[in-house]
Amino acid sequence: IPSAKPGKWIVFIDAGHGGKDPGAIGHSKTQEKHITLAAAVELARQLRATGVVEPVLSRDDDRYRRLRERIQLARSREADVFISLHADAAPSPKAYGLSVFTLSDTASDKEAALLAKKENQADLIGGPDLAVEDPQAADELLRMFQRESMNQSTYLATAILNQIGDLPVATKRGHRFAGFAVLKAPDMPSVLVEMGFLSNREDESNLNREPYRRKLAGRLTDAIVKYLEEFGPEI
Repeated sequence: IPSAKPGKWIVFIDAGHGGKDPGAIGHSKTQEKHITLAAAVELARQLRATGVVEPVLSRDDDRYRRLRERIQLARSREADVFISLHADAAPSPKAYGLSVFTLSDTASDKEAALLAKKENQADLIGGPDLAVEDPQAADELLRMFQRESMNQSTYLATAILNQIGDLPVATKRGHRFAGFAVLKAPDMPSVLVEMGFLSNREDESNLNREPYRRKLAGRLTDAIVKYLEEFGPEI
């Protein structure tokens, strides 16, 4: 993999699902994997246009990648931020709006727990190689790294929610917590953005429209850059 240009932050954009895993299916038969890819490509375009970010995509076509592989790719590129894009379905067609998830052992609510369980069924993830002899020390190190990255993830989630307040997807769903496997990298802030519910007609319609995805990607870009300016490494 070619290394990113010096003097730029690396943002890893994970388009959820893909290939044999379509993800959620909407009322109008919209497949989540196509929405997440279109949104990821647009977000990468806008981040690159800032001149201070080198975006890296987990996939730029319709392919299946295991959760473990997504994290390994991000870590191999030494990403400063990991953002996973999704557009799920809910049992109730009335559920709508954007949520930002960060990692926690305890889910913030039942729906969050169910979402995480569903996503994690794709595969299971192993911990990072901390290259230490003492397993107890390794556990403690992992907890320490994960605590710090969870704190940073919260700052990033807040920055995103501050940017989307006036969009149709904005609801009081806000910042939520669950044990998503794809957020378990201990060395980078990681958030999972549920951009809306394909089980809701209005959300599905919005997410299918390119101008809407462009607007949403613009807000995410502003939030990510704002976060990196305040908390990211010096470039």
